[in-house]
Amino acid sequence: MFHRIIATCAGAVMAVAAHAQTEVPFALDWKFEGPSAPYFAAIDNGHFAEAGLSVEIQAGQGSLDAIPKVATGAFPMGFADINSLIKFLDQNPGAPVTAVMMVYDKPPFAVVGRKSLGVSGPGDLEGKILGAPPPDGAWAQFPAFATANSIDVANITVEPVGFPTREPMLAEGKVDAITGFSFSSYLNLVRLGVPEDDISTILMADHGLELYGNAIIANTDFAEANPELVSGFLTAVAMGWKDAIADPETAISSLIERNPAADAALEQRRLQLAIDANVVTDFTTANGMGAIDSARFERAIEQLGETYEFVGTPDPAAYFTDAYLPDGGFMLK
Repeated sequence: MFHRIIATCAGAVMAVAAHAQTEVPFALDWKFEGPSAPYFAAIDNGHFAEAGLSVEIQAGQGSLDAIPKVATGAFPMGFADINSLIKFLDQNPGAPVTAVMMVYDKPPFAVVGRKSLGVSGPGDLEGKILGAPPPDGAWAQFPAFATANSIDVANITVEPVGFPTREPMLAEGKVDAITGFSFSSYLNLVRLGVPEDDISTILMADHGLELYGNAIIANTDFAEANPELVSGFLTAVAMGWKDAIADPETAISSLIERNPAADAALEQRRLQLAIDANVVTDFTTANGMGAIDSARFERAIEQLGETYEFVGTPDPAAYFTDAYLPDGGFMLK
């Protein structure tokens, strides 16, 4: 089925390459919220234009959303969870999509609980009710997180919830904790009136999870035909993040232009949380943004295998390439 889609949509990639090389549609993973501001800053501050690109950004519906869009050629570039990409490529070997730039060096996968409901750390989850949307990227990693922290999942009541009802259920005390992205769930709870000192954010990356997070992904056919364009795109993305790190308020103004209904102050906090916990890390400070540590990546794939049965033999080279990045990555400060 997938390869029939590839055959049908292959023309889309080549059309972009052959007839409108400067137009690059970009598929996000989620709605226009704080962490997407750097991409709009890259537009408004002229970084894409400087690379000769006209970029149109489309919102997504979850961590998996951009992967088939890019694999089919509907979008040449996207933003997606690399762990979901690894599973996709295992199930669709040879699909023309790979990660080309790591953005979330630490993934935002988290368990978010309320201290007043008895959840402050990983060891408090047994005997509690955990709300988890089945398609949620954080929920997909929960078994590995549980293993790393010696949590007996059989002693947790898992309540399947929808994305829109996840935080409201925790705010109302119908569940004791939820899985989600740290910066989104935290601030959604604040917006619902939950006192900040009652919220416990348990970042899985700080509790034994070796996995990487979201990355810029590219259609490999498009990238091989347009290597300079892809490199220019990544440079513009890095400059957008650098601008957002230096001046979050201005970056958020770019976001609000595209999402006027958003709360600017709330989204600036969401952006700052993503910067502090996921983007500017010890590794990216020392090595620049974009690249990965190959040894850690191999460990991450092994950890992913604790909860996912690979169909084929995992191939790190199929999941990530640094071919379009500068030596030393992108310095963010």
